[in-house]
Amino acid sequence: METIGIICEYNPFHNGHAYHINKIKEMYPDSLIVLVLNGYFLERGEISIISKEDKTKIALENNVDLVVELPFVFGSESADTFAEAATIILNYLNVNKLIFGSECNDIKLLRSIAEKQLDGSFSEKIKEALKEGVNYPTALNKSIGVSINTPNDLLAVSYIKSIIKNKLKIEAISIQRTSDYHDTTSNDEIISATNIRTKLKEGTDISNYTNYASYFKEINEDLLFKLIKTKIITDKDLNKYLTVDEGIENKLIKEINKSKDYEDFIFKIKSKRYTYNRIKRMLIHILIGLTKEDRKNMFVKYIKVLGFNSKGQKYLRSLNPSLPITSKISTDYKEEQYELIASQIYDLLTNSNTFKFEISNKPIKKSD
Repeated sequence: METIGIICEYNPFHNGHAYHINKIKEMYPDSLIVLVLNGYFLERGEISIISKEDKTKIALENNVDLVVELPFVFGSESADTFAEAATIILNYLNVNKLIFGSECNDIKLLRSIAEKQLDGSFSEKIKEALKEGVNYPTALNKSIGVSINTPNDLLAVSYIKSIIKNKLKIEAISIQRTSDYHDTTSNDEIISATNIRTKLKEGTDISNYTNYASYFKEINEDLLFKLIKTKIITDKDLNKYLTVDEGIENKLIKEINKSKDYEDFIFKIKSKRYTYNRIKRMLIHILIGLTKEDRKNMFVKYIKVLGFNSKGQKYLRSLNPSLPITSKISTDYKEEQYELIASQIYDLLTNSNTFKFEISNKPIKKSD
């Protein structure tokens, strides 16, 4: 039996995600699918419009066998950190294949780019490119001499880099991505999560693209801006927070009282060097209070189970991992403490009660 890993955020779960799972089942009919799921605050600095609990239920409903958590402290960082933590978790769970969507769908090309990035001279090349004032994706392309700028391909390179760097026993396999992340106007059967969220804001019917609109949460962006504003104007040491670097805290303090809302604030901070996503991640780290000091001592120390079906539960029992596998909150791990803070802030922003799920210590079990 093949054990297949997938890494997803489901913001929201849509037809493309169902296609991804169905394609895996078509390729490997007897496989067991393990999902590493990002929760409340996501890799591009977004806030999930579906709760972690509901995303777990949806995944199990769509033939995922085992769902485990990607902790906030890794899932709210850039692609390399996000991918490394997720692939390491899959490796501890004895997953032997990672299957992801890719725009280019060319594993050889993706692997060659990953190998170039891991070359010792790469870091110097990218530093030189960044000195020219360009953003990271542009600096990346200049450094490797290959143009790759689509989100899933960039993430795929990060997955492959982690597999090579950490000598993980996982084979990377791509399937053709059927929608464009940057497209916010298409009305095809499969469109991107970004397109769905855009249509949602515009009041457009999204029932053709996802069956799970009833799970959607409304994010209170006015409250989000007020919470971040309060933190920025009252905290005397913003530099202590993760991703607050290069004196950007001075710009934050300067612009916060001039900004009318969250989007306007990001626009005032944005530059070639500080992309929209980078700023959003930074603001989330400030909001949750994730410090550089705490983060430097964090790595994958445990695996938290969010849900399973009977097949997934049986598989879990067959494992003898070198890390604790748990569904319980532990005060031993600062990573888990930050997860609880993230849950409580998410509840404020969405008027929900995800904290109850976090402290229940009960994984969701799908009945046969």
